[in-house]
Amino acid sequence: MATAATSGIHRQLNERERKKMQHELKLYMEKYFKSKLGKGVDHTKVTIWEDLMVIRGEGFLTEPEKYIVNTAAGQDVVNAARMGVAEQHSQDNVPYFEKLFQAKVIHEAFLVDAQKDFWMHVLVFDHVLTK
Repeated sequence: MATAATSGIHRQLNERERKKMQHELKLYMEKYFKSKLGKGVDHTKVTIWEDLMVIRGEGFLTEPEKYIVNTAAGQDVVNAARMGVAEQHSQDNVPYFEKLFQAKVIHEAFLVDAQKDFWMHVLVFDHVLTK
């Protein structure tokens, strides 16, 4: 007998499940960055919509980084360093997200803007996650 995963039928989150999952992933991401960087993000938001998941964070810079980012050269250094953090986050967490949603990430993009103390990770899955 074929299961939903093997038959190509994927379970989609209803509105209540979607909001609960967004909240749980927000907490998960805050804990992840706190454990990896020693500093959490001041504000995290996770949005799941159709075949997308967007993770946004504000207030991720340390006090030394806030000082360094005040120069043009410093902005480049901090942006490059934080892009490395974003790429490591992807390596660490994409397998978890794929297992959680039973969906494959087919595209992803990052934005790190140290001057605005903002970062974003957008993931596109191979099927719709929400109803």
